[in-house]
Amino acid sequence: MNTSILTVFIPTFLFVSLTPGMCMTLSLSMGMTIGFRRTFWMMYGELVGVGLVAGASVIGVAALTLRFPEIFLLFKILGGLYLGFLGIQLWQSRGKMAVNPESVEIRPNIAPRQLAAQGFITAVANPKGWAFFVALLPPFVDASRPLPTQLTMLLSIILAIEFASLMLYAGGGKTLNHFLMKKGNVRTINNIAGTLMVGVGIGLMLV
Repeated sequence: MNTSILTVFIPTFLFVSLTPGMCMTLSLSMGMTIGFRRTFWMMYGELVGVGLVAGASVIGVAALTLRFPEIFLLFKILGGLYLGFLGIQLWQSRGKMAVNPESVEIRPNIAPRQLAAQGFITAVANPKGWAFFVALLPPFVDASRPLPTQLTMLLSIILAIEFASLMLYAGGGKTLNHFLMKKGNVRTINNIAGTLMVGVGIGLMLV
């Protein structure tokens, strides 16, 4: 791939990835409640989803979402409702993601596959993500060169930048958790995380 193309693509996607969105908000929320390390499972699912969306956008599968909007709409509504449900549980200091106000301990019971599923659904069911990749990626693909090589390079850069951004937001959530813990505002952690989670759910359904 042309070096001049990469010098334009990398800062462009870096700016987009660092901009607060649904996936970054989810990472921040989970960093606050379940801890930095366990948030890696959500990151794993999110990165798989982002890779799928980006690859499909280049190949042209994204056109199917325009032909069958009802299926896509149902998928993102169900995903949004589930995230909203988790947010309400956090507000009530209930559920596996909530910080326990009594013991002031992070609950480790939520299964890794559930965390990965939340990240995957948030990434794949976000129509803005599809629209962004459909608009952004094709101009950086050289039709005169092999597509698999270019796609591999682009996806590697995308996933590396996305992973770094997710870690940054999750780390911010962990820092906020420690600050509030020292102040004794344990329920505030659940309330903030719950509000963020509900916001992600609503955004998923409305965009």
